[in-house]
Amino acid sequence: MPTLLAPRFWALHLAALLCAGAAGWLGVWQYDAWQTRRSYEATDLTLVQPVGLRSVIGPDDPFPGDKVGQPVVLDGTWVPRGTVYVSGREHDGHLGYWAVTPLAVGGASAPAIPVVRGWTAHVADAPRPPTGRARMVGWLQPTEGTGQVDTNPDDDVLPQLRIADVIQHVDQDLYGAYAVVADRAAPGHWPVGAAATNPGTDGLAPAALAQLPDAGRFTAVRNLFYALEWWFFGGFALFIWWRWMRDERAPDGDGDETGATAPGTPGTEASVGAVDGQ
Repeated sequence: MPTLLAPRFWALHLAALLCAGAAGWLGVWQYDAWQTRRSYEATDLTLVQPVGLRSVIGPDDPFPGDKVGQPVVLDGTWVPRGTVYVSGREHDGHLGYWAVTPLAVGGASAPAIPVVRGWTAHVADAPRPPTGRARMVGWLQPTEGTGQVDTNPDDDVLPQLRIADVIQHVDQDLYGAYAVVADRAAPGHWPVGAAATNPGTDGLAPAALAQLPDAGRFTAVRNLFYALEWWFFGGFALFIWWRWMRDERAPDGDGDETGATAPGTPGTEASVGAVDGQ
């Protein structure tokens, strides 16, 4: 049985370890690329060019699941009497309220979309709701449905931004979505025409997105397959190495496989004599 640590085997051991190590590293690299591209796609939608609200969702349409965070152009008239404040919203580690005012898209009596204008620590400190025409960019968000109960339906404070709750405070139809005014300091803010007009954000801190878009099911799936392939190759190299070492360590067989006795061994002549005496 040969010694597997003999110098003549070192090159083979080194080659097997290098192949397995390289395949494992390449698999990790492809896996990281898969995760990075999924994460990038999940947030990149918030940075694409804005489109008209009605090209994404109509007043009676369900929310398009692949448009979470889509920037949309909001152009319409404020409905100040429908302003509400959503509690439990965080900004810089502090809890406060979202200031939400519907924007009638297309005319004062047209269906409106609730617009999160910004954040305030206290309702009493919030600026007066805006009035008149407005034009801005907002990130589209699906309506919330956390199941929280509004313990005081007579005030303007809501525990969640649910369209069924907001509609109790206005006299017109609402879109099945809401929008968060894009932060002017964020890289995802785009001027609409010359500039946004009357966005109603003065005196309010920027509101953060409640949801980011999900990565597509097949985003960068090729990178994931490459990772699996590299790991398979690495495992196969280790398997071949193990099989070779097992075969090298196996003891050599004694005698032939038929079990015949070699000439000259004890008992041969006695066997022949017994045959002749028959």
